[in-house]
Amino acid sequence: MVSVLLYALLWASFGAGHSALAAPLGRGLLRRIAGAGDRLAYNVIAMVHLALVLAIGRRLFADQTFALPDSLRALGWLAAATGAVVLILAGRNYDLARFLGLAQLRAGTPDQAATPEPLATGGMNGVVRHPLYLGLLLIIWGVATSPFRLATAAAATAYLLVGIRFEERNLLRLYGDSYRSYRSHVPMLVPRRLWPR
Repeated sequence: MVSVLLYALLWASFGAGHSALAAPLGRGLLRRIAGAGDRLAYNVIAMVHLALVLAIGRRLFADQTFALPDSLRALGWLAAATGAVVLILAGRNYDLARFLGLAQLRAGTPDQAATPEPLATGGMNGVVRHPLYLGLLLIIWGVATSPFRLATAAAATAYLLVGIRFEERNLLRLYGDSYRSYRSHVPMLVPRRLWPR
């Protein structure tokens, strides 16, 4: 129980740090420190923090796997494989260089000064509003075959669900009525259909 609580606190620290750096004050600080590399710095800090959370979490839990029936284990791998396909298909709607911050660094333009990307509503974004998160959730729950992986899946799910609320507020500010209309027609994470129109 202590391990679960400590791991939850580590994930909370990741969520708080990630949110603080995404807020206007945090973005301003990153811009002052890293200039046009602010988005890249944001991503590097997040990845290092997450790696530390996972590394410590791995040490908190016993190295054992659940005794699951082969059918359930196969279902998990199918879910994870489906999640990987969703991530690949969804990734086609985004500029990876911009997402990572490399495009802004090359252009010499801080992230907030860059022109916003058009609202992505096609492809997997026509099935759910957050297909990248759906893909990640399918993967992490599909491989949740040990106490550490199960705790990671639960914590990451909580983090993503809270993060989506903040992200949607930002998307409403950025795209206004276009996003409001899109949101009213496309579900957040659970698809109503399995393929985009």
